[in-house]
Amino acid sequence: MSSFSQKRDISDPEEIQRFAEHVSTEERLDYLFTLTVADINGTNPELWNAWRSSLLRHLYTETRRALRRGLANPIAREDVILATKKAAAHLLEFRGFLDDELADIWVNRGDDYFLRERPEDVAWHTEAIADFDGSSEPLVLIKQSSESLIANATQIFVHTHDTDNVFPKVCSALELLDLSINDARIYSGTDGATLDTFFVLRADGSPIDSAPETLTLIEQSLITALKASNVSQGNQRMNRTLRSFLSPTEVTFIEDQHRNLTIMELSSPDRPGLLARVGQIMAENRISIQGAKIQTLGERVEDVFFLTNEQGDRLADDAVCEQLREQVCNALDQGLAA
Repeated sequence: MSSFSQKRDISDPEEIQRFAEHVSTEERLDYLFTLTVADINGTNPELWNAWRSSLLRHLYTETRRALRRGLANPIAREDVILATKKAAAHLLEFRGFLDDELADIWVNRGDDYFLRERPEDVAWHTEAIADFDGSSEPLVLIKQSSESLIANATQIFVHTHDTDNVFPKVCSALELLDLSINDARIYSGTDGATLDTFFVLRADGSPIDSAPETLTLIEQSLITALKASNVSQGNQRMNRTLRSFLSPTEVTFIEDQHRNLTIMELSSPDRPGLLARVGQIMAENRISIQGAKIQTLGERVEDVFFLTNEQGDRLADDAVCEQLREQVCNALDQGLAA
């Protein structure tokens, strides 16, 4: 249950349905949830935090709903998408938006956006984009921790032209602010724009304070980074003591035929610039990151990336996956023995 919540897109009703079919009964779900929480706390209490708790709670709640609805009556993705649009349109109706106006704005959004985002956030994004002056500057929105969907994480929304290095630029800018990404949702619209959502905590796992100057600093840092021509590398130096205990990076690929994407699981010692470097490698190989789940276990990270090729399909070519594996391992392990 812990692995599924951290390595699968549990906002997808089809993923919830598969998990529910595996569990099969509410009683087994209750036992599994209790055992998982006890096991994590018994193994290493430091691994139990608000972030992991929120993931497990969400998986438990949605699975219980699926079981009570009946495994023979799964909820369709199309129904979730339609419900999200209707709820968001209802919220925006009171802000002066007409149905035709929303249809024009939303026509460029892919189904995954409405599948994975809450109606409240779709309305938040839509209103801000409609009010945006359309300048070349990126649009950055920040929702304080107390309003965030996931645990105590601060929610950051980025709307900008879809260029190769949006993901690594954001990762690098946040790292320079001593912030860590715990979840990322990446969407590319048909209008050549990207709509990315990041859930962020401080590097030590604590929430970001809601002081206006803190949020303004994050916003301005991201805008500056996105307008830059290159990805800022930041401080790439690693503590000598830590380096002596590092183990090699491990990368594995899993084909998800149901969602037509490839899951890349990355296990590696934590180090400066890790996410930005992975993002750059994907951009150089014309691979799109559709989402990412990031977790740090002590000095080691266990990251999951959801990937597609330029055509939006999974990476069915084993040679491409092997090339990516070699590039990622070589880039992250370079200089570890020094």
